[in-house]
Amino acid sequence: MRSLLQYVACFFAFFSTGFLIVATWTDCWMVNADDSLEVSTKCRGLWWECVTNAFDGIRTCDEYDSIYAEHPLKLVATRALMITADVVSGFGFITLLLGLDCVKFLPDEPYIKIRLCFVAGTALLIAGAPGIIGSVWYAIDVYVERSSLILHNIFLGIQYKFGWSCWLGMAGSLGCFVAGTVLTCYFNLFKDVGPERNYPSSMRTPYSTTAVSKAKSYVAPRTETAKMYAVDTRV
Repeated sequence: MRSLLQYVACFFAFFSTGFLIVATWTDCWMVNADDSLEVSTKCRGLWWECVTNAFDGIRTCDEYDSIYAEHPLKLVATRALMITADVVSGFGFITLLLGLDCVKFLPDEPYIKIRLCFVAGTALLIAGAPGIIGSVWYAIDVYVERSSLILHNIFLGIQYKFGWSCWLGMAGSLGCFVAGTVLTCYFNLFKDVGPERNYPSSMRTPYSTTAVSKAKSYVAPRTETAKMYAVDTRV
């Protein structure tokens, strides 16, 4: 049971961290929705925009302006949230690896390993929050923008819908929540493991009540000097 929970959490943590990192650094957060009128596929990411010709497959990408330039709030906030999710989830995954029983790190300290798993679970839960907020916020903003154009019968320009990078961000965030929940349950189940080391039975000193009673009943004999000093003090 203990190893199974560790492996399940490690599986979700690995793919969730990978999904978040891939989502942050890919270019398909927005994709053009009107495929019938366009001869190319346009994708917009957090850092650059790419256009792929539908006939010859030639792909060209243009980076956005410097990070110090003025950008929409949606773009800046999603960048910050996704980078935070990447860093925290990566920290949680590395901590989880150190806490696995199959990893030879502090093999004689099971209590510390359990604590490492708890720290990893907490980090993954925290990482899921900015990831899901950034992904859902971006997706809602794209959907609202497109719906407002359709509602007002405005069909000029290119209409976008959220692409697979946004879906990856959502999936990675949900995976972090699952991994963090599993690790939290794992800590609650096995937190009673004591911090003491598990020494072999052959190295343990046998405890004997007879020896203790003999030690208590033993009184050291007095020397002649001690007897003379006792008589002098009484006088």
